[in-house]
Amino acid sequence: MSDKNIVGPRPKETENEIDEKGAFVRQKNHFDKPFGDRENENPVEANRYRLIWAKGCNWSNRASIVRELLGIDAISVNLVGREKREIDLGWEFVYDENNTDPVLGVQFLSELYTNGDSEYKGRSTVPALVDVNAKKVVNNDYHRLTNYFEVDFAPFHKKDAPDLYPKLLRKDIDEFNEWLFHNINNGVYKAAFAQSIEAYTEAYDNFYKGLDKLEKRLETNRFLFGDYVTDSDVRFFVTLARFDISYYKNLGPTRGRIVDFKNIWGYARDLYDIPAFKNNTYLRDLAERHGDTNTIFIDYNTRFWNQIDFDGIWGEPHNRKVLSKDQENKFLIHKK
Repeated sequence: MSDKNIVGPRPKETENEIDEKGAFVRQKNHFDKPFGDRENENPVEANRYRLIWAKGCNWSNRASIVRELLGIDAISVNLVGREKREIDLGWEFVYDENNTDPVLGVQFLSELYTNGDSEYKGRSTVPALVDVNAKKVVNNDYHRLTNYFEVDFAPFHKKDAPDLYPKLLRKDIDEFNEWLFHNINNGVYKAAFAQSIEAYTEAYDNFYKGLDKLEKRLETNRFLFGDYVTDSDVRFFVTLARFDISYYKNLGPTRGRIVDFKNIWGYARDLYDIPAFKNNTYLRDLAERHGDTNTIFIDYNTRFWNQIDFDGIWGEPHNRKVLSKDQENKFLIHKK
């Protein structure tokens, strides 16, 4: 850790991102410069960037899944986690020797945020795309990062990479993703972080209304936009993967788990069959890290995380392909 980057306590959402009504209002993404060859854009170059993400974070999980689906080896990758400390210092390179990223030479993600903007005071979030040469965060816009991977980094896609963001569907996908963010992806956090019963109830109701809507949609569609996986499916999946293991614990008397939604649960398993989804979804880690072990009341996942057969559960037959006209293919292949 460099002398100039003094790492301070991680800002808390419940202290800094709550409005006057007690509702959770997520902080804006600070580094949102797009990618391209114009002056106000980050250049698209091979081996210039490193994707930093975390196993537990749904926002960054979707970036890691898309990177693998598209085969963008031109962007390197590393994981961060949390070390148990008296003061929470945020994301740290806990999986590396000496807790230091071997390429970037830093211990904490916040150091890379400070390098990007010395005046930045918000949370240091993932995903973070880091300029390897400058050792600074250049983009943490989880709203658009997968789209940048899908479009701007197309020259570095593997051969026959899936088209997750087809031109003819982009407007529809963007509109759907906006709805998905407010009601589903961020919906669980709005309920979990709410500081008034009114804000909680509104978020809770919107979340389950959203699940009902998607359950109906998936009754006749294999995936959200028909026969093929799109960017939207990645975004929905990462919330589904975390709900029954973690999210539900903070929602009070839940109306139902994901496994209780027939179509959604089959759909989630259909996606989990895809290697890039499975490889980047650490179900056992999510269970192990959940819960307070300093009490006699320890939740199910924390007690049995190393005994639960997650692959068996998520590998149960689903027969979702009968809904598709192209049953043997889950992807529309991108044509260069």
